[in-house]
Amino acid sequence: MEITYDDFAKVDIRVGTVTRTEAFPQARVPAIKLWVDFGSDVGEKKTSAQITKHYTPDELVGRQVAAVVNFPPRQIGKFMSEVLVLGFPDDDGEVVLLAPERAVPNGGKLF
Repeated sequence: MEITYDDFAKVDIRVGTVTRTEAFPQARVPAIKLWVDFGSDVGEKKTSAQITKHYTPDELVGRQVAAVVNFPPRQIGKFMSEVLVLGFPDDDGEVVLLAPERAVPNGGKLF
């Protein structure tokens, strides 16, 4: 399915730095809660990500990630997820996070 550039431009993908994490044992599938700083335009947003195969909560703090920031919030159990952190599947279908190859300012928009 082809899309236009205008379709792509509607998806607001930004980079942010993980500021805090927590294990999310109440999730149906093992997950980690993340708080991500997307800079002054977007602010800090929280999300839940099923990334426990390759990541622990502690190692994620300070790491930059890419996320869709203009989806409506989604209730996941008793937790409200505000953004969708992006990644690619490895050979086993487990998530490997998408991130810039070098540090960039928080809030930068993908283009």
